[in-house]
Amino acid sequence: MLSQAFVLSSRGDPLLYRDYVGNGHADHLYERMCPLNESEQPVVKVHDGLCYVHMRHNGLYFGLTCKPQASPFILIQFLNRFAAIVKDYCGSVSEEAIRQNLPLLYELLEEILDFGVVQTTRLDVLRNYVQSEAVNTQPSSLFDMSTIGLFGADTQQKTLVPASASIRSLSHQSKTNEIFVDVLERLTVLIGANGNVVQAELNGDINLKSFVNGCSEIFMTFNHDLAIGSSQNRGYGGAVRLDECRFHANVNVTDFETKRAIRVSPGPGEMTLMQYTVLDDFPTPLPFRLFPTVEVQPDKSRLLVCLKLRCDLSPRSHATNMVVRLPIPKSTISLSRDVSSPDQTATLEPDSSSVVWKVPRITGGSQLSAIFRLEVPGLRPSARLEVGPVALTFDLPSLAMSGLRIGCLRPTLGGRGGAALSGEPPKRWLRYSTSSGSYVVRI
Repeated sequence: MLSQAFVLSSRGDPLLYRDYVGNGHADHLYERMCPLNESEQPVVKVHDGLCYVHMRHNGLYFGLTCKPQASPFILIQFLNRFAAIVKDYCGSVSEEAIRQNLPLLYELLEEILDFGVVQTTRLDVLRNYVQSEAVNTQPSSLFDMSTIGLFGADTQQKTLVPASASIRSLSHQSKTNEIFVDVLERLTVLIGANGNVVQAELNGDINLKSFVNGCSEIFMTFNHDLAIGSSQNRGYGGAVRLDECRFHANVNVTDFETKRAIRVSPGPGEMTLMQYTVLDDFPTPLPFRLFPTVEVQPDKSRLLVCLKLRCDLSPRSHATNMVVRLPIPKSTISLSRDVSSPDQTATLEPDSSSVVWKVPRITGGSQLSAIFRLEVPGLRPSARLEVGPVALTFDLPSLAMSGLRIGCLRPTLGGRGGAALSGEPPKRWLRYSTSSGSYVVRI
């Protein structure tokens, strides 16, 4: 049971607030939270017998309070889901959008939470009960004079739009006639100092958003050699194996075991059709290998750190937004560096006691190197223990490390026959992407 649910601005002003037990006050919420950057993880704190959980999204703080016995993972999942609902109904997550749509958002809270108890976060259920419509908060151009009347009065009333893009495509005829499918994967890897893989885990989501007129069902197929569970062997030819997979309630999995095919009834908003996990045994090698060496210079005041980064992707693939973060001794006062190419940068961050090496792009099969000379006054032999572990962050566009592929993506009229839609076929957009959740190499 939740005690409070709230959304605060970046300054700490309460934008949306609901107290379910009557023992709190909105003015003290911001004081009991710590500021977050966009890239930082959600924070869980306990104060005066209450658990404060909050996350930052687009500069706004989504938070709640409850008894400390509640699971923080479930609470963080609820906050992420609520932020997604706000974006789906209002079109964007911003201070202006929330202020303009307060009646709608309070109505949503009443349906989602009943005296602090979560009832549902499913958009197809909420759409049946929420009657308010969202206010379009798109900014108007300063050069658009069509809405300016006599003496500068605004003659155009604010347009009410349906709650979400997906609901609009169901209640009105969509002009886009498109299907969007994202296969998004996150890598969690830990490599020991001896180069052996200590932990390797991959978590993936398949998200669907449909804007197809008259479509009641979408037929989708996967790899024919897809195996589920550790009991099923890969066999020959490098079959794709998933250790676990979970499907949305609107997914018909009758043909999944035999044909590796599913049928989806598109709901309002963005749907997560499938979530899956792969442990340890990937069909392809890990994307990166790092070979670090640390030496103490003869003058006993410098550390020499050499990093060799090898990309084991296919030459047709590449990685972008590569950031290599190397923790260093806190007493380091200066840095000199040599990197592989001019487009790479390496900077010393004294606040975090680390060196950040940024590589905009690296192609599969290539190898990069960087040499860092650290000025450390009063260098002790134990200072080498303060170097590392190295954390890598990156994006792998157009690549699914699990090997999972979507073969057929066809909207139909539904039913076992699966009659195709008449008229112009819809455009189908399919995107694969892998990113680093946590990729750590010990030194």
